[in-house]
Amino acid sequence: MADAKVIPFDDDRSRSGGAPRSARRRSGTGPAVGTAALSALPGQLDAAPVQEAVQGGGEPVEGVQDEVRRGSWDRRIAGGLAFLRRRVTGEYEVDEFGYDKELTDQVLMSMLRPMYEKYFRVEVRGIENIPSDGGALIVANHSGTLPLDGLMLQVAVHDNHPAGRHLRLLAADLVFVLPVVNELARKAGHTLACAEDAERLLRQGEVVGVMPEGFKGIGKPFGERYKLQRFGRGGFVSTALRAGVPIVPCSIVGAEEIYPMIGNAKTLARVLGVPYFPITPTFPWLGPLGAVPLPTKWTIQFGEPIPTEGYPVEAAEDPMLMFNLTDQVREQIQHTLYKLLVQRRSVFF
Repeated sequence: MADAKVIPFDDDRSRSGGAPRSARRRSGTGPAVGTAALSALPGQLDAAPVQEAVQGGGEPVEGVQDEVRRGSWDRRIAGGLAFLRRRVTGEYEVDEFGYDKELTDQVLMSMLRPMYEKYFRVEVRGIENIPSDGGALIVANHSGTLPLDGLMLQVAVHDNHPAGRHLRLLAADLVFVLPVVNELARKAGHTLACAEDAERLLRQGEVVGVMPEGFKGIGKPFGERYKLQRFGRGGFVSTALRAGVPIVPCSIVGAEEIYPMIGNAKTLARVLGVPYFPITPTFPWLGPLGAVPLPTKWTIQFGEPIPTEGYPVEAAEDPMLMFNLTDQVREQIQHTLYKLLVQRRSVFF
């Protein structure tokens, strides 16, 4: 089996415009409507037989639609087989961080999308605040006992941004020592939460996501929900200043309630080598069933970007500026959280 090719990271930024994942079918009463709708499906049917069937009354429209659907499934199967062949032969590309764009787009995103669309029913606001090109640093609150909010944020950026941008998340050390999780995180574009990797990605024009609360955010008790924890020493601000990219504050509502953490078995956490061992109303009492998250309704809002390109080079070393910008980002996220909570009708609807 051939090894996967490692390519320079910049090559991953070239994207070709594609059709939406699904197209709405419209019904019409006249032949012109039916012909136009069928002609808009490239490569599925020859235009002449379709036009003859619709206008000449030879083949029913239902039969033509069945043929269209069969052609669509044929192409899907052919595409799937071609994808498998590339995986088996190693004819796919990864960047220097291990990011596998094809696997992420065709497999990982498809696995997360049902949870994003049907289970949590995520509503996205302010997606236009993420630039269409060039680097940007998204700073979000962190919650939920398990880091599902990071994964839903990744789908939100990819599926809603007009340019189909990919979010490169900065993850904690623990992610990269867990078997299986380590490999999947690398393939999905996640990288270690260190200033060097973050700055490289930003300079290469990528959208990078960071959740400065870390384990203090996702491991906080349910009674402290939607109260932001400390944002560290402002390392993310320093990284954005060095790269000269805007900081986009992001507020996520709904993740706090998926696993209401009512206790923490600290002794067991130390034995297992994890930051905390959560106790919820369903876990560990219901066993594996208790690990199923509650189907809360989520809202993700991207705020107005905070520019950094106007600062001098030495600004990245100014502790007072770091403190002020960090506090500005934190306050903007907290204020938006409170605003979204007031607007929310229900945790589940």
